[in-house]
Amino acid sequence: MKITIIGAGSWGTALAIHFALHGNEISMWARNTEHMQSLQQNRENKRYFPGFKLPDTIKVHTVLAEALPDTELVIIATSVAGLRDSAQLLVQNNAGHLPVLTACKGFEQDTGLLTFQVVKDVLPENDKIGVLSGPSFAQELAKQLPCAVVLASENKGWIEELVGRLNTTVLRLYGSKDVIGVAVGGAVKNVMAIATGLSDGLGYGLNARAALVTRGLAEITRLAVSMGAQPKTMMGLAGIGDLILTCTGALSRNRRVGLGLAEGKELHTVLLEIGHVSEGVSSIEEVFNMACKHQIDMPITQTLLQLLRKEMTAQQVVERLMDREARFE
Repeated sequence: MKITIIGAGSWGTALAIHFALHGNEISMWARNTEHMQSLQQNRENKRYFPGFKLPDTIKVHTVLAEALPDTELVIIATSVAGLRDSAQLLVQNNAGHLPVLTACKGFEQDTGLLTFQVVKDVLPENDKIGVLSGPSFAQELAKQLPCAVVLASENKGWIEELVGRLNTTVLRLYGSKDVIGVAVGGAVKNVMAIATGLSDGLGYGLNARAALVTRGLAEITRLAVSMGAQPKTMMGLAGIGDLILTCTGALSRNRRVGLGLAEGKELHTVLLEIGHVSEGVSSIEEVFNMACKHQIDMPITQTLLQLLRKEMTAQQVVERLMDREARFE
């Protein structure tokens, strides 16, 4: 399959490497021309994903129009902030009809739209729009360590075809029609990972971490169901699977945000040290806004927002969460 990947961060690069190694024709493009020229010359993403050589079959482009001919699938692996512009570029290049998977997780700021909804907003006539989500670290996929993720879309027939064509023994693919549930799970777990990072960084222990993960899943499920998702989706890869990995894995950027804040560092310092986008930070306010819109109780999200607004310290966040009024689960 000819796949064009828009976005050349760690995840976009890992996806390119994986799909190229399994016989697909891959083109990569990103807005930063200097970055793409470096990829062309070095055959390595020295800025965002050092240590992984690009297979010779991957074509790196500095002009999007040159990457699109014969493309059968576009994967947008930018940050959520860059998603709308990427979809608009497809329109500008007469490629708005191409099937699109979003490989980023979060809510668009200001609109509160999920990733697939952003693309649908730009490409209203396109009936092949979906999301790729689930427990997956870029480094492990690039090393060809096994993982399983979900491809979700309202277009069941297309997703079934895509799963059949792209499934491998390394990247196990599962299809889903519950695109809202899959997208919400991927977006909100990043917020919960910041909370568990805070707890771990403050030395609250494994019991507290388990409590936060469990109650975090309850928050995600309440919001997802109120938005039209199926509850069972939250018990699968895109729900609890992604939540556990992001809340406990050492490679999790969002967990590292919480760890940094627990040390008393300013948020901008933590993000600078990480050097990559941490979608949980930008998602907190949008998740809280959605909770208010749907009248959903999301105390973890609310207290994290108070932390970012400097209305509460890291210590107070965890204490507040563990000191909530007793109630039935």
